[in-house]
Amino acid sequence: MMNFTFEWYEYLLELLSEYGYHFTDYHNWKLIKNPVILRHDIDYDLSKALEIAEFETKREVKSTYFVLISSDFYNIFSIKNTKLIHQIQNCGHEIGLHFDEMKYPQAIGNIEKIREEIIKETNILSYITECPVTTVSMHRPSKAVLNADLKLSGIINSYSQIFFHEFKYLSDSRRHWREPVEEIIKNKKFEKLHILTHAFWYYKEEKSMHDTIKEFINGANGKYYNFFHENFTDLESIMKLEEILV
Repeated sequence: MMNFTFEWYEYLLELLSEYGYHFTDYHNWKLIKNPVILRHDIDYDLSKALEIAEFETKREVKSTYFVLISSDFYNIFSIKNTKLIHQIQNCGHEIGLHFDEMKYPQAIGNIEKIREEIIKETNILSYITECPVTTVSMHRPSKAVLNADLKLSGIINSYSQIFFHEFKYLSDSRRHWREPVEEIIKNKKFEKLHILTHAFWYYKEEKSMHDTIKEFINGANGKYYNFFHENFTDLESIMKLEEILV
């Protein structure tokens, strides 16, 4: 039964191997028979992404983690978050750019402008990763961007037609698999698979969407308290951690 636990994710990885799929990336898939590309979009929480990254590495699986540099939830330039990105890299995974076109309203309908902004953002993320960023995924892409089949010099677009037409694309967006992923793997109808998962949803024990989101929002209170504690002298004399709802 499909769920959103580490145990089920491990089962998914084992199932892919059992039915003859081979883990690869956006750069080398042509060299692999029955390739499967694993992708993770990091919309909210880098620490959760690291959990999955370490989980995969222990099982000798490599995937691509797409970082949203315009996120309201994490700042890639903070010491902690830069370290988290490097830790994901050190697990052997690739860091790619998760690009939100809505950040650039002036570029709506202007594909060339979108292309320019993607290149700018990959350069910013490359500064953080200390190596070239050569893949991009779109965050809630418009039909115009999807239909444009964007080509970028030196950057692979994970939303290009090849990864949706030559590959079978499967996603757990909004904590919901829209197709029976286990059945699709087992029947081997598709030679190539492209699978998107969001680390945010996966825990040791199954949690509902409601509880996952609630825990994340409430947990932010404690994180903000700790941020203050690190940057504000004698915070405990003004406010105790116990006062914060968690």
